[in-house]
Amino acid sequence: MAVEPIKIAILAMGGEGGGVLADWIVSLAEADGYFAQTTSVPGVAQRTGATIYYLELFPGATQPDARVPVLALTPLPGDVDIVLASELMEAGRAVQRGFVTRERTTLLASSHRVYSIAEKSALGDGRVDEAALAHQAREAARRFVSFDMAQLAQHTGSVISAVLFGALSAADVLPFRREQFEATIERGGLGVAASLKAFDAGYQATRAEQSGAWPALQDHESIHETYVTHATHASTSAAQPPRDAGVAALVARALDLPVVARDLALEGVRRLIDYQDVAYASLYLDRLDVLRAAPGGGDAGLLGETARHLALWMSYEDTIRVADLKTRASRFERVRGEVHANAAQVLQINEFMHPRIEEICETLPAGLGRWLARPHRVHRIVARFAAKGRVIQTSSLGGFLLLYLLAGWRRGRRTTLRYALETRRIDAWLRRIEAAAAIDAALALEIAQCQRLVKGYGDTHARGLRNYETLMTVVDRHAEALSPRTLRELREKALADENGHQLREHLQRCGFSVDAGLGVA
Repeated sequence: MAVEPIKIAILAMGGEGGGVLADWIVSLAEADGYFAQTTSVPGVAQRTGATIYYLELFPGATQPDARVPVLALTPLPGDVDIVLASELMEAGRAVQRGFVTRERTTLLASSHRVYSIAEKSALGDGRVDEAALAHQAREAARRFVSFDMAQLAQHTGSVISAVLFGALSAADVLPFRREQFEATIERGGLGVAASLKAFDAGYQATRAEQSGAWPALQDHESIHETYVTHATHASTSAAQPPRDAGVAALVARALDLPVVARDLALEGVRRLIDYQDVAYASLYLDRLDVLRAAPGGGDAGLLGETARHLALWMSYEDTIRVADLKTRASRFERVRGEVHANAAQVLQINEFMHPRIEEICETLPAGLGRWLARPHRVHRIVARFAAKGRVIQTSSLGGFLLLYLLAGWRRGRRTTLRYALETRRIDAWLRRIEAAAAIDAALALEIAQCQRLVKGYGDTHARGLRNYETLMTVVDRHAEALSPRTLRELREKALADENGHQLREHLQRCGFSVDAGLGVA
């Protein structure tokens, strides 16, 4: 009977140590008498795909006159023995590509999620159902082991590759003992203590998962206790009255709202103070009070949804907000943590900035912005400059100061053209909700939820706004005959396709004539 190589595929994202894991497996195999080969196919940036590391192990390297085998360079569907995935979506990708089969594949995967660009950029809730992903992985594999390996890596101060290495050892799918796995880590010579700790956590968790005892392990109880302590502290801190008198007054006003809307309004106040200032958060509550006092506007469900979407809309993402978020100390700390850079390492962060001429105009005072938006020589020069895009290094003094000064312009945000435009749109949206609430609370609720279409910045915001304005035209012209169900279906079609093709088709199906610009006649 012919001896077959052991075939292993690793799917890991950047910064998770997928290359280190592959090197460990090669070192483990070669130290114990196996031929080993590894190749990798890099993924692309921005979380649209992981790097695939493929390994083949073949016995007999220490035998006299052993012939070097010819090993494959890439995995083939239906021909992989072990798949290690650093994240649940990557496990799903492995299943989709046919690497995981019921007859032969052991699938070891972390159960945590890192959302893809497609999920993040969807107009609606674009998240993939995690339960469905796990179910498909379990059904596809001969054996499926999954738990939150990212949490264990964080708890042990290591990276997820070490946890995966421990899970691989505990799964007993390779002909090597635990001591041989640990000796491989020690031979590496870097971060040995933390890696061994993470290895042990992954090993114990896999054993417990297989015996049905997960997560009843001491390490995981410690993690849970840490989380509960942190959550309790955060809750206690949130319950303490604000020290600022203006903020305390806003909190008191928010607490006066119905229970369904109360927490949302409190979060809205917090968000808008962070976005602008106390006066802006007060305007937010003033707008809610107007709706609450209107006929039918006091409906708890309607008030809660309006509180949610009004806070989101009032904190629209303009160039000022983008610059503010990119220059916060918390962001630098988060990026440093994501790439696992220590204090002694130099970290450089490059931002690709590509504001359209429209965003530049909208950042200026309203009068100047309207002047620049008109077609003339200055407009053409600025548009040509904006079309190129720029890379700004926020980790450098010059790049940081440039964005820091732009973020400081939030003091003048109320004078900008964008503020004037958004204020007009928000007020019109609220008037539609108030008018509908007096007749049909369900229709008013659907109008409030149409704000979901208005999100992001740049082209994403422009497309969403175009779809939103189309729906508002339907509301304005057909309010008496428009049912809540029809508006909800139109909104879902708009959320499903940012280019508006599905919305256009559904508008025609409902009997609304549509012009070339997606307007409604």
